[in-house]
Amino acid sequence: MTNAAQANQPDNDTLDMHSPNLVDDNVQKIMALFPNCITESEDEHGKLKKVVDFDLLRQELSQSLVEGGQERYRLDWPGKRQAILEANSPIAKTLRPARDESVNFDTTENLFIEGDNLDALKLLQESYLGQVKMIYIDPPYNTGSDFIYKDNFTEDTQVFLERSEQIDEEGNRLVANTESNGRFHSDWLTMMYSRLKLAKNLLHDDGVIFISIDDNEVVNLRKICVEIFGEENQINPIVHNKQNAKNDTVNVQRNHEYLICFKKSTQFISSTKIKPSLIRKSITTREVFKDENSEKYYILKDPITTRGAGGVLNKRENLGYTVYYNELSGDFEALIDYDKDLAKTSNDEREVYLNNEEMIAKGYVPIRPPKVRGKLGAWTWDINKFNLDKDFLLIKKTKSGFNVIKREFVEGVSVYECNGKYLIDYISDENSRSIVDYSTNEGSTQLTEAIGKEGIFDNPKNINLLKYAISLVPFDDFLILDLFSGSGSTAHAVTQINSEDAGNRRFIMMQLPEGCNKKSEAYNAGYKTIAEISKDRIRRAGQKILEDNKDKEGIENLDIGFRVLKIDSTNMKDVYYTPDEYSQAELDNLESHIKEDRTGEDLLFQVMLDWGVPLSLPIEVKEIQGSSVYYVGIDSLVACFDTLTTDLIDEISKNKPLKFVSSELAIAHDQDKTNIKARFAQLSPDTQVKFI
Repeated sequence: MTNAAQANQPDNDTLDMHSPNLVDDNVQKIMALFPNCITESEDEHGKLKKVVDFDLLRQELSQSLVEGGQERYRLDWPGKRQAILEANSPIAKTLRPARDESVNFDTTENLFIEGDNLDALKLLQESYLGQVKMIYIDPPYNTGSDFIYKDNFTEDTQVFLERSEQIDEEGNRLVANTESNGRFHSDWLTMMYSRLKLAKNLLHDDGVIFISIDDNEVVNLRKICVEIFGEENQINPIVHNKQNAKNDTVNVQRNHEYLICFKKSTQFISSTKIKPSLIRKSITTREVFKDENSEKYYILKDPITTRGAGGVLNKRENLGYTVYYNELSGDFEALIDYDKDLAKTSNDEREVYLNNEEMIAKGYVPIRPPKVRGKLGAWTWDINKFNLDKDFLLIKKTKSGFNVIKREFVEGVSVYECNGKYLIDYISDENSRSIVDYSTNEGSTQLTEAIGKEGIFDNPKNINLLKYAISLVPFDDFLILDLFSGSGSTAHAVTQINSEDAGNRRFIMMQLPEGCNKKSEAYNAGYKTIAEISKDRIRRAGQKILEDNKDKEGIENLDIGFRVLKIDSTNMKDVYYTPDEYSQAELDNLESHIKEDRTGEDLLFQVMLDWGVPLSLPIEVKEIQGSSVYYVGIDSLVACFDTLTTDLIDEISKNKPLKFVSSELAIAHDQDKTNIKARFAQLSPDTQVKFI
């Protein structure tokens, strides 16, 4: 029986008396792949049911615009279909390495991609599909002055900006998305929709996305996230108190922003269940006590009582027993000694409870739940759990009587003594907070301290906010993606938190080389683009973290590097993609289908993209028989674009690489290609061999 059929079965003991509902099952499958294509419709009885929006589904499966105008429940705007089309459209671009702008290029696992993030997301679809545990986005807030990405894949960004007169002759931007523009919201939503669709593909099944946003677009953003990620995957948003409110002459203070949170799915991954609220780890110094009887150490937890309105005896009648405690011996026992019927109506302890005179005569004192808002209280443990777990309880004397408190035993080796007290650095899991306080002004201070210059970037994110978001992911070894790097706060936060807990979190930063205004402090300080600010901050922050922690054990393993990759047109000439459009004479006159200004390393990274190889794998260049041979991930991929010889192939084959790639230029004759493949088949039969 299908899952859908089981869900429709009212009772396990009742037969459906009909065949499985395969339609519902298929709708579930489509919803898993395209949640935005599922909407609501009334059936013949007027009840709502989930149905497939075939117009949108056709759009998802089409490379051209699909028209359709049926009335339905969804968020719509001019440009939505175009956003879907653009997200699904291929591009002929590549990533070119920039060693001179990188730090520890050959060994770092961090990436900085310079260029339009929509292009970047498309290029990463093979290499990083389902590999990202956390995405953070701090997009333009659509205040009326923010730059809105103009997506056009038929020409370079610079060419497009010049053609559309969005920049002047000096490269300064002329176009903003002002409120007078009738597409004020539409332009922003179109920009975000395509990027979120592609970003979702990169998320691991137990991954999560955080998006910072203000009041201008928070409502619309949540709606498009529901379409893309599914309503069942939304996590309650986190309110960010910026602590720098400005008085508004008309409206209430604008002191809040939001972290919109969605998870990828509700699946079990490696026995880790995706939970509706995220968990964060908290490290605090706690006082430790020593049990006189067992010599074990313990910390005190909460009492087994509640102050909530629901914790009263007339609502929880099975939780109103008395704890009899002997202060001299330390012994205690729970007994039921109250009238359950009277407890429903009376709040007089003397009337409801009957003292056990026998226990009192032996020196035991009765301890009862404290009153809650004038009503008789209740315990949070039932009497069976109380008697079963007595060893995990402690009676503590207070000014007004006694408290029954939970205690947690800890490992003695972790306990240390200080100023006459036993202490422990206690790690606990806590529910994430729904309201967080992180000053935006502090974010500016952090940037200034990192690069040594003031006023370089407006409203950079506080790295403590980002560290908090990172801490909500219950792992310390995972990949983080930031689509709008800005000043580089996310990379700074990742490096900082790794230095604190010895984690191995990695980052991929994306940033458009958006020009800095020539009158700005950034431009005067030597930064021509925002990408330059971001890269410089990451460099300086990494060095400072190393210096500040130079005496910390293992700090030498901290990855402070990043590999800079810049989006550019493909390495291949047009003839590579459309050879049929060229005459034989034209083909014969071509020395190569590879552009003249491209290096072997340029070709290597395009091959890595096409073959789905992670771009962060370590790279080693070896000179073998006068040729440059690239070893990626030791032997995951070997590439050589210089002239190939039999001896060279024999040498490369010794390590039995998983993949080998070269170019047509590296061979003299067509038959050589066949010979090379045959040589690999003989010496390293599992190696995949390809040419470009």
